[in-house]
Amino acid sequence: MRAVLGFLKARAENVAVALMTAMFATFILQIGSRYVFNAPLGWTLELCLTLWLWVVFWGAAFCLDDRDHVKFDLFYASGGARARRVMAAVSAVAIIAGFVAALPATVDYITFYKIKKSTVMRIRLDVVFSVYAVFALAVIAHYAWRLWLIVRGRRFEAPAGEADAT
Repeated sequence: MRAVLGFLKARAENVAVALMTAMFATFILQIGSRYVFNAPLGWTLELCLTLWLWVVFWGAAFCLDDRDHVKFDLFYASGGARARRVMAAVSAVAIIAGFVAALPATVDYITFYKIKKSTVMRIRLDVVFSVYAVFALAVIAHYAWRLWLIVRGRRFEAPAGEADAT
């Protein structure tokens, strides 16, 4: 199972690298066309913004581990093992509930955008924003797995300095 997850994570990182490469190439093209040839291209800004949106949500969904996210864990870190387990379970349930409750409206909003297109490149906006639905589903799956580990009494977090156990 670890080998499969490692393979999938590597492919997700490949997608993130491809998105960043495309964004960087578009950015360089934008600078060259604007400042070297004095002929700005309108589509480059729109493509950079769209690629950035995809990189952020794709990366947060599939490339970052728990330890890579910003956390405010003053109370969590000061609690004992049992208190941390309870806080982690409550947090996981709250995150799952929040994302599940928001999912129908999120999908409805994204599908509503099929009637609109981006200004310059004419990309359907449901395609542009669909990455958020992928992100939301990944967050739900991640915290459901984390909750399963917590309930089963298994290690769900890595000690400081070690690789994440989730």
